[in-house]
Amino acid sequence: MVPPQTQPMQQAGLPLRALAVTVVEGPDQGKRSAALTERITVGTAADNELVLTDPSVSRYHLELSRDGDRVRVRDVGSTNGTQAGAVELDTGTVPAGTRLTLGRTTLEVTDGQTVTVELHPGESLGPLKGRSEVMRRLMTKVAKVAKSDVAVLLSGESGTGKELLARALHEQSPRAKAPFVTVDCGSLAPGLVASELFGHEKGAFTGAERRHVGAFERAQGGTVFLDEIGELPQALQSTLLGAVERKSFRRVGGAEQVEVDVRIVSATHRDLRAEVNASTFRLDLFYRLAVVKLEVPPLRERAEDVPLLVEHFLREAGHGGPVEELVSDRAMESLQKHYWPGNVRELRNLVEATLAMGEAPALESGQQGRPSPAAALDERSYKDARADALQAFERAYLGGLIDRAKGNVSEASRLARMDRSHLIELLKKHGLK
Repeated sequence: MVPPQTQPMQQAGLPLRALAVTVVEGPDQGKRSAALTERITVGTAADNELVLTDPSVSRYHLELSRDGDRVRVRDVGSTNGTQAGAVELDTGTVPAGTRLTLGRTTLEVTDGQTVTVELHPGESLGPLKGRSEVMRRLMTKVAKVAKSDVAVLLSGESGTGKELLARALHEQSPRAKAPFVTVDCGSLAPGLVASELFGHEKGAFTGAERRHVGAFERAQGGTVFLDEIGELPQALQSTLLGAVERKSFRRVGGAEQVEVDVRIVSATHRDLRAEVNASTFRLDLFYRLAVVKLEVPPLRERAEDVPLLVEHFLREAGHGGPVEELVSDRAMESLQKHYWPGNVRELRNLVEATLAMGEAPALESGQQGRPSPAAALDERSYKDARADALQAFERAYLGGLIDRAKGNVSEASRLARMDRSHLIELLKKHGLK
């Protein structure tokens, strides 16, 4: 009797058209991107998908990604910019077949092969929730990366849930039973960051009345989550680099070398590649922290997840009845159309306000990008309130600045007395052109 053939397992997958980039002019003429992916980074740094040798090209110059039938082009704060014909592009979309000029190099962007991208089979992974394709792809990556010990850099807007992602990486890893320790580099005074990371000895500075054990020691065997790593003062970047490379450090004011075994997960709302180009973040530290890079999507790009998240937050807050008791179908549709400048954090605030008031607060739908009324009802932490206020200020200031400069980035940079690459980064962050 012939035994039945084993049937292969069917993996959930999404067919996607990859991108291909070929150098048609310049020092690297003939070179072609090898990765079968719908996102390609171009520059002279070694971790780009397409690595160039042209000295007029920045370390991280350009990011290309699939946007439906077109290609989204994003200049990463490069020195010499990116041109499509006579037009200088900061962010925009172009059709396949377009030629782009970077310094003395010209690239042709074309369609690549069709690839199948694996999707997570469920709607949750640890603390992560989502049924949208973008979240299920992200959860698949988290599940894979969690099994290793490599450093991970999480990027995304404020409020997208980067700390939850870091916790998911920890909880799915072999280090799950060891400590998970968070350091918010953005909320600490510059003089206290080293002490919080590495600890200090008694008498190391005024007020150091006893030895303090830092985050790296407290996380022994587990994970250190460095939130808002882009805010780390430059003077401390070399110290962190040394600790990461040697897996040891000295406490502030101490002479003893402390050895540690930790995994590092970092997060930032900044584009650290632009910071590297501007020489405000060390390239060697970026290499060490961004062995794997994961991008957390804003809520407006995963509107399909809003009903799932609303129900999750209601259950978490103790509501046991039907969701429709508090959020009608019409209200839910409005929530899915909202721009969500505060992302998942803003949605959570609204759900908690809905539960407190017995009905969903009025919400302006569409792409106006204003915070919901629920944001004012939430007694937020200093960190969250500061982040939201900074977001609102930056958006308002930059919008007026670009209007005054009539869309000219160089003129806007002169008016604001800002570095042009940093201004471009902020404009990209807020989706302004």
